[in-house]
Amino acid sequence: MENVEKKMVLAINCENISIDDAVSGHTIRSNISELIKTKYPNWTQDSFISKSELKAFRQSYLENLIQSEMGELNKREKEVINSMIEHDSLVKKIMSQEEKFSLGERLADRIADFAGSWAFISIFFVMLAFWIAINSINLLRPTPDPYPYILLNLILSCLAAIQVPIIIMSQNRQETKDRKRLEDDYIINLKAELELRMLHEKIDHLAQSQWKRLLEIQQMQAEIMGEK
Repeated sequence: MENVEKKMVLAINCENISIDDAVSGHTIRSNISELIKTKYPNWTQDSFISKSELKAFRQSYLENLIQSEMGELNKREKEVINSMIEHDSLVKKIMSQEEKFSLGERLADRIADFAGSWAFISIFFVMLAFWIAINSINLLRPTPDPYPYILLNLILSCLAAIQVPIIIMSQNRQETKDRKRLEDDYIINLKAELELRMLHEKIDHLAQSQWKRLLEIQQMQAEIMGEK
């Protein structure tokens, strides 16, 4: 029973928590400590808090940080905060997402890709020259489409009428993909910026802690020298 009690500490919310789940106030940065004080005014560096509750305060701190600069949080920005709190790889999550396209969308992309290739242009000119040749040198009597090639103009008009909306559909889908790519780049850059800020705060916190310890050591040394 004594061993169990030694592994328990009293948290700031007056709950007994395991020492493995406890975080000391000495290791928490000042910005988050100030946020904890808003809920627990008696919070000091000698206090303890559970990891789950500290995670909630960190999430609240990041949300307040983004809201102060960008306004209301959207879904993607909340994903960034959750990935930082849970230490998930945001890039891996984005790369693992599979885009689901309908049959019509895939078909529109393939037609647009083919229509914009040199293969299509070459085939089109060969067929056009062949059609004009058949109907110009009178190999067939009567010719199916004599000059001024009214049937050919009708076919070309129908082809253009069908091809244009297909290309527009493909372009709209490409714009959607580009927009999503920009959003993915934005949240990755946002996470990188937030992590850099948190890293700077951690370094500042460590530097301040070390500086305080050095001052305490110097004071102790001065007192020892004074006693001698």
